[in-house]
Amino acid sequence: MRGHIRRQSKKSWEIVIELPRDPATGRRRQHFEMVRGLKKDAERRLSELINSLDRGGFVQPSRISLAGWLDTWLKTCVVPNLKAQTADSYLSEIRVHLVPALGAVPFQRLTPQHLQDYYARALLEGRTDGTGGLSASTVRYHHRILHRALKQAVKMGYLERNVADAVDPPRVRRRVMPTMARDDIPRFLEAARGNFYFIVFYTALFTGMRLGELLGLRWCDVDLDMGHISVVQSLYKRAGVCKVDEPKSRSSRRRITLPASLVEILLQHRVGQVAQGIMLGRPLQETDLVFAYPGNKPLDPSTVNHAFARVLKEAGLPRIRFHDLRHTHATLMLVAGVNPKVVSERLGHSSVAFTMDVYSHVLPGLQESAAERFDQLIFSTSPDKNNVVKTPKLAQAQNGEGMLANGRLDVGKMLGKTSQKVDITGGIECEPHRSRTCNLLIKSQLLCQLS
Repeated sequence: MRGHIRRQSKKSWEIVIELPRDPATGRRRQHFEMVRGLKKDAERRLSELINSLDRGGFVQPSRISLAGWLDTWLKTCVVPNLKAQTADSYLSEIRVHLVPALGAVPFQRLTPQHLQDYYARALLEGRTDGTGGLSASTVRYHHRILHRALKQAVKMGYLERNVADAVDPPRVRRRVMPTMARDDIPRFLEAARGNFYFIVFYTALFTGMRLGELLGLRWCDVDLDMGHISVVQSLYKRAGVCKVDEPKSRSSRRRITLPASLVEILLQHRVGQVAQGIMLGRPLQETDLVFAYPGNKPLDPSTVNHAFARVLKEAGLPRIRFHDLRHTHATLMLVAGVNPKVVSERLGHSSVAFTMDVYSHVLPGLQESAAERFDQLIFSTSPDKNNVVKTPKLAQAQNGEGMLANGRLDVGKMLGKTSQKVDITGGIECEPHRSRTCNLLIKSQLLCQLS
């Protein structure tokens, strides 16, 4: 007998089911559960428990709250396995938003409706200062935290299913990444030239590196002879202390080729640091930071951000974040026609698809450029000595020259064969030219359609 029901009072029933024996001690184990209502309600619950036990999805009831599980998850899963910045971010969001709103809910009684109601409230009045709701991206971030925590609970056997799978998080509207206009860059560099952090600004703009990657850069990671930088570590600030850690992701470990102007500036910067080291009685070492205060003291990320904002204000330029120099670097390269794969590698993105999704606002211009280049490729003469493709002029077409002679497409010239004879009405006689078939009838029909 797998289970039975015992009446406790007029509308109270006790369910008892037999569990597998304890594998360690061999002792008998039972599960007891109270159901209020009719006997058929207790029978229905008994059937659910037995079916769950047969499927291997039975979960021992627990009185732990969602706040208790989130605390356990942070200590056992998040802190040991994720980067310190990510763990701090999770901890902050859980303590400030998730625990006050959902922490008292019994862990195993959490439903999709609990989460859906919380998302709706957070969008309307989720800010702690009472000035309105949270952004859709922040609420979606909360959903991601809850989903990961509940997913771990399912793995550990505390939950039968992840209720976050049944919830639709708010949709985040795509926004265009703010960048510095190309015409504003000379004015920005001129305004920043006398600033202590000018070299940091310049390197960020010309490499697209993140601020943490720049501040964690060492001279042993820079090869000025070959003209490249290797990103192998990142500097971040935690609890008021600057620490060095691995880059953001595996793809963030990369090599970035430097433009000639940046190589020259870094050479001058190194000479200055060597002279400074001699004056301080501490010679420059290869493991020293490239961008640091005297004595190899790391730069404070917040100080760099404030200095960048001041330079923009002094130059009379629109306010953007320091990180937007990275977006400026990527956008200008894509507009210049640089292969998106190369741009993705320079930025340290996980895939080209992610790069093109982030900078989708550049795509319309790239589409127009691609269409124009294809037109030039098809309807053009041979490249000149400078390897520049020239589009045939309208006068050439009117005079019967080029591929658009007499207003009609000259198929013979498109095929590029001097030994062929073209006859639109009678077909075509030619040598096979990169064709998968030599059937003249098929070729004749195709060329008639083109004409």
